[in-house]
Amino acid sequence: MTSQSPNHQIRALDSVTTLDASYCGQVLVAGSHGAVYAAYLAAKGGVRGVILNDAGLGKDDAGISGLAYLDQFDIAGATIGHQSARIGDGADMMARGIIRNLNDTARASGSAVGQSCADCAAAMLNAPGATGTPPTMTESRFMLEPGDPEVWGLDSASLILSEDEVRILICGSHGQALAGSPENALKRNVLGAVFHDAGIGIDDAGVSRLPILDQRGIPTATVAAESARIGDARSIYEDGILSKVNLTAANMGAEVGFSTKGFVSAIKASLKSTAPYKMTP
Repeated sequence: MTSQSPNHQIRALDSVTTLDASYCGQVLVAGSHGAVYAAYLAAKGGVRGVILNDAGLGKDDAGISGLAYLDQFDIAGATIGHQSARIGDGADMMARGIIRNLNDTARASGSAVGQSCADCAAAMLNAPGATGTPPTMTESRFMLEPGDPEVWGLDSASLILSEDEVRILICGSHGQALAGSPENALKRNVLGAVFHDAGIGIDDAGVSRLPILDQRGIPTATVAAESARIGDARSIYEDGILSKVNLTAANMGAEVGFSTKGFVSAIKASLKSTAPYKMTP
């Protein structure tokens, strides 16, 4: 979708993690959650405005915490309600999304709560554009539990590496396969994974990775939005309570209502009882 000015466009992406230099000065509709790390990536990309998904708000209103962050750089920011369009699907957000929250910069540009995503994006073309560059935010990858297998936290699933195939991962990302695409469910065949359910949302989008990862034999779960902060792997590990588990995880002893640590313990016990499995080299 393009505005009347060839220099100012409205563009959609399934994830802000795939943003490149061509989006500088544009209005972006991205399927990512509205927490600070996603907002940082949008600000780093120099967008004029960005619309994200509120991920069910969740613990500490983490799903919209990036909006105030964007105001620091005069970037218009808004989130659509997670029950109005699928998280992880920029095209669906453009087609069905309804604005639920916005920052001061967006409000000044003519955006309003209750607008369609498309109308809000059009209003954001009037925003002044980024007036600064955010300080670098360290890509957050860290070990949560030593041992074999190790348990690692990734604030974004985009940070996964080849060596993670012999680990259990706790991911700050939502549990939607981007645009529902199986190949985008997880880059590597890891030993286990936990995501955030983003409030589950319309079409059960926030948990759509689970059955897809069943097909790859990866035990996977999501934590309830109200139990832990989206975009924050440490919060998901320390505070998360499972809202959904896939069949693979259930067959390994994980259950809805377990803590994230309980999920990890169940998967580790099952892996050890059914050795050999892919151990650390």
